[in-house]
Amino acid sequence: MAWFLLLAAGLLEVVWASAMKQSDGFTRIWPTGIMLATMLASVTLLAIAMKSLPLGTAYAVWTGIGAVGAFLVGVIVLHEAASPMRIAAALLIVAGLALMKLSETS
Repeated sequence: MAWFLLLAAGLLEVVWASAMKQSDGFTRIWPTGIMLATMLASVTLLAIAMKSLPLGTAYAVWTGIGAVGAFLVGVIVLHEAASPMRIAAALLIVAGLALMKLSETS
């Protein structure tokens, strides 16, 4: 259950990061409101997941999902550059997330 909550928290991190971009420096009310709500939900789910997951693992996975997810939203939705170096960096983050999950002993 903790891993599911952590995944949901990471996906919500992608939503709030994307909404922050769309808020145009907090000048647009709806994206700003979405950002604040999903940020609170994301951190809340992370805190609940941390009750049974190690701090380092939970935080690394949460930020990794957010980083790779935001990268994918940027490339797919916002048409940002997807250079080979950026793709390789995202793949390294995913590899790190897999190693964190495989290292979990509980």
